[in-house]
Parts: sequence; C-alpha cells; structure tokens
Amino acid sequence: MSSPSEQQPKELSNELRMFLFVVLMGVILAGSPYVFKKLGFEPPQSAKPVSQANKPGDKDSSPAASAAATQSVAAAVDSSPAGTVAAAQEGEWTLDTNAFRIVFSNRGAVARSWTLRKYKDAAGKPLELINQVGASKTGYPFSYVFRAQQPSTNLNQALWVAKPSADGLSIEYSFSDGNTVAHKTFSFTRDGYLVQFADEVKLGSAPLPHLMQWRAGFGDMGVTNASAHQDNIRFDLDKGKLVTQPAKDAQGGPSRNDGMLGFSGIEDQYFTAVFLAPQGTPIQTTTFYDNVGTVANNTPEGYPGIAVGSGGRNQFGVYVGPKEMDELRKVNPRLEDVIDWGTFGIIAKPIFLLLQFINARFAHNYGWAIMLVTLAISLATFPLRLASLKSMRKMQSLQPELNKINDKYKGIAMSDPRAANKQQEMMDLYKKHGVNPMGGCIPMLIQMPFLWAFYKTLQVAVEMRNANWLWVTDLSQPEHLRILGTEFRILPVVMVLSSFLMQKMTPMTGGDPAQQKMMQFMPLMYGFMFWPASSGLVLYWLTSNLVGIAQQWFFNKTSGPLQLATAPATKTITAKDGRKRS
Repeated sequence: MSSPSEQQPKELSNELRMFLFVVLMGVILAGSPYVFKKLGFEPPQSAKPVSQANKPGDKDSSPAASAAATQSVAAAVDSSPAGTVAAAQEGEWTLDTNAFRIVFSNRGAVARSWTLRKYKDAAGKPLELINQVGASKTGYPFSYVFRAQQPSTNLNQALWVAKPSADGLSIEYSFSDGNTVAHKTFSFTRDGYLVQFADEVKLGSAPLPHLMQWRAGFGDMGVTNASAHQDNIRFDLDKGKLVTQPAKDAQGGPSRNDGMLGFSGIEDQYFTAVFLAPQGTPIQTTTFYDNVGTVANNTPEGYPGIAVGSGGRNQFGVYVGPKEMDELRKVNPRLEDVIDWGTFGIIAKPIFLLLQFINARFAHNYGWAIMLVTLAISLATFPLRLASLKSMRKMQSLQPELNKINDKYKGIAMSDPRAANKQQEMMDLYKKHGVNPMGGCIPMLIQMPFLWAFYKTLQVAVEMRNANWLWVTDLSQPEHLRILGTEFRILPVVMVLSSFLMQKMTPMTGGDPAQQKMMQFMPLMYGFMFWPASSGLVLYWLTSNLVGIAQQWFFNKTSGPLQLATAPATKTITAKDGRKRS
C-alpha cells in the first residue's frame, strides 16, 4: 500500500470535467458578442453442494413461482432448532443460476462472491460485484449490523449449519448457541435477478432488531475512478422520489435514514443491489464510509456501504443485477428510477431508445448507431444552423466597420468608461444592419443539451458498457489503444483536427481581436475536455463536426461571394468662405 506521500493526486471526475466544460462554453457563448473579459464491492458429507443440483429448467421463474418461493422462505425461517446448532467446520457452497454464480460461506452465512454470468469485467471474466479487498475488512454482504443490543455470540464469525434445497435454488442457514437463535434463507429462480431473502434473530424469546449490510462498495471495481460512480440509494415514498447518498455523507460517522422507503440499496454506474420490503413496512438504513482498496487499485478510497433492516425479522426481495429497464420493470416499476438520465432526461432517454432501436434493427453496433443518430440530429437541426450561418455571414460583411470601431478605441482598457461607448457603437451597428450577434452561437447552444444527453446515456445505459466499435473496445470508457507500448487515443486527436478544419471554414466574426484569438484555441480546449471522456461521447462530437464541415462547405459553395459593408459616403459642403466641411 502506498504511503500518503506516494499517492498520486486524484484526477477530476468525468462529471466534473463535463460540468466545467458546459459552464465554460456557456460563459464563452454568453460573452461572445460583447467583450472578452477574463481569460479562465467443507460442506457436511451428507449434504449435496448447491451447484451440483443446478440444472436449467428445474424451476419456474414466473411471478407466481416467485411468490411461492417467498412463502417457502418465510416458512423456513419460522422453524427454530432447539438447543445448540452450529457447524463443526467452515465450508463454502456454490449456487449457480443462469444469471448468477454465488459462493456462500457458513462463517457468518454470508456471500463471499457474487458474479454476473452475462456481464464481463475488463479481463473478460464474469463480473464480480463484491469488493473482495474491502469486504475482507468491513464484512461480506448479508453480514449483520446491530444498532443497539448485541447477540450473545458474534453471528458474523459463527459457523452456521447449511441446508440447501433439493432443486438447488435455495439455501437455509441456522445457528443457535442456546441463547441467540438465528436463521437466514436465500431463494432464487432459474432466470432473473430477484432473490427472496428472509432472516430472523432472537435473543432468548425476544426478537433482536438488526440490519443486513453490503459494505466496501459495489459493482465494477475495474473502471476508471470507480469510487466516484458508487452511491447508496433509497426511494422515499413520502417525497415520491429517488434519493442518492454518496459515501462522503458518512465520512464523519455512519448516517441513518429510516422511514417508509420503497426500496434501499447500493449502486454503481450500471449495476445495483436493492432491498425491497413488503408494502407498508418501514425500513431502517445506515450509510457507511469505507476507506478501502480494491483488486484494481490498492490505494484506499472512500466507497459507500449500506445496511438495511426492518426489525428482528426481515423479509426482502433483493434485486442484484444490471440497471436494465426491462429487468427492473419486472420486479417493480419504481426500480426504473435507479437509471439516472440527468437534467436532460427528456432528451437522453429518447436518444437511448433510438440508439437501441437502430442498433437492433439496422446498425447492429452501438458505435455506428451513435453516428447515425448524430447524423439524424444534425439534419433535423440544419435549418437552425443555416440561419446561424447566414447571420455569421452578415457579421463577416460588417468586419471593416467593426475594425474601424476597434481602431478608434485601440488601447482602451476594460476599466475605462469609454469601453462602454465602444460596445454601444458595435451594438448600434448590428442593429442598423439587422444582425443578431448571438446568431453564431446557435449551433453550439443547440448541441449542448444533446452533448449532455449523450454523456448521461453513456454513463447510465448498461447496454453501452463494453459496446465495441472498430478499434474501440468499450464506448462507455476512454480509448485504451496502445501503439508501440504507448497509450494513444485516436478519436480525440481526429476530433481536434476536425474542429480546426471547421473553424477555418467558418467565417470569423466579432469585433474584438482578443476574443477572436481566444476562439482560435477552442479546438485545443475541446481536446483537453474530451481526452478523458468516454469514446462514445467523443465519437458523437466528432461525427457532429464532420457533418458540420459538410454543411459549411455546402453553404460556402451556394451563398455566393461576400459583400462587405461600406461606410456611408461622406458629404462635403462648401461654405461661403470657400472652406470645405464634412
């Protein structure tokens, strides 16, 4: 583990970079017609391992079967063994379904590994959702948290007795030291991501309130800046909305949030684990800040942890899987809210649905789908762009007059009161010739909502994860192309070059020379902002540039020669004394 002095400074998150980019562009666009103000997570021999009993088609995964499974789970919890119940030795049990491979341990009756079969990590292996490094320190999923009274035995270290079902799709754990009695039951379907979980803890004859935890983060730990993409979530029924809580909220100590919650859990960009209680059941939640490392990054960082419970007896439906709309809707319509489409969700969600449609029906590749959707957006907004190009051309025709105004006020500082006169003269000139100084900003302003919408789509749509295109292996991540042992990113470089070309083809407007010089560096600013961005986002911007170049070429070819505005002729008057006055 590196010492603090050896740790590298943490890079800005992509969200912050994108936010700064949008703010910066807004400042530049708003000030463009005026002045440039300031540059800047051994079984008993008689028992049969769960994994050996798993055969596809053994169990129905319909809603009715799920309901029956819930009832069987509750019945199993009700059967309390008498006296002392404990295993003689530690052992693991593997449970396989078409969706999961889960390794349970009877030490604590916890999940030691939880992998998704259909989703891969960066190494091409089934994705592990448990942070193995962190959980070994904080506790594995489904270990206990007791807020007040403690059991007579540390249940998280006790050796429980395991009893798998005949069909291999459920397992019951029991433990008793004669005073504390506890049960846990997990029940699965052959397909799907919903788990039926029930447990109970009694101290003597009294229920002992407790919570089940999932600590040290959750999801794909191999992505760039993994901790920044993970949060705790809960659906507040009173407010009727999803509440997101980052780990930093519990940096000063565990944070409690109890009440009527539709569900509560933990998430990363594309996956989530949420606990759904029966309707009308209050839920207790605790948020933890776990400063731990991961298999991919030994440097400790702050990851979220959560504990969920509803008293001495818990019964939850637990969804552990992708944030995929169809899968979420099967469980609970409210779960679809875990997909955060962002501020421009009204644009982002339709864009994703359009991408999904084009990918399925025509392109069969999300990279090509992004390019086709970008082309469609550019064609749909071409009339507005055309109006902007005409406005910019008008401004270009006024360049001689604008130059005269600049020469007149040359050397005047921004703090000089005469600078206001300069701006007034320029605005009068625009008004006289019917020119909108903001007209040239329209294309950029139009692109901003679509840019943010594509950004959010690539951030939250699990379908985009590991989606490849040509040499790009994952459109939701920056390029990782190595040439001669050096990492290189082609898309941002080509994007910058295309920006320079489009800038050269576009009329330079505006009367402030300093502002014009600054605008010449905009392509480099694009490169800086897009270098760490997801490949899909860069592909969108690059495609937009290419379409813009074609549109600009068409406009330049069809608009005819530029007619420069000339100053009105000066009338010379000869006075009676023979002197000439203008």
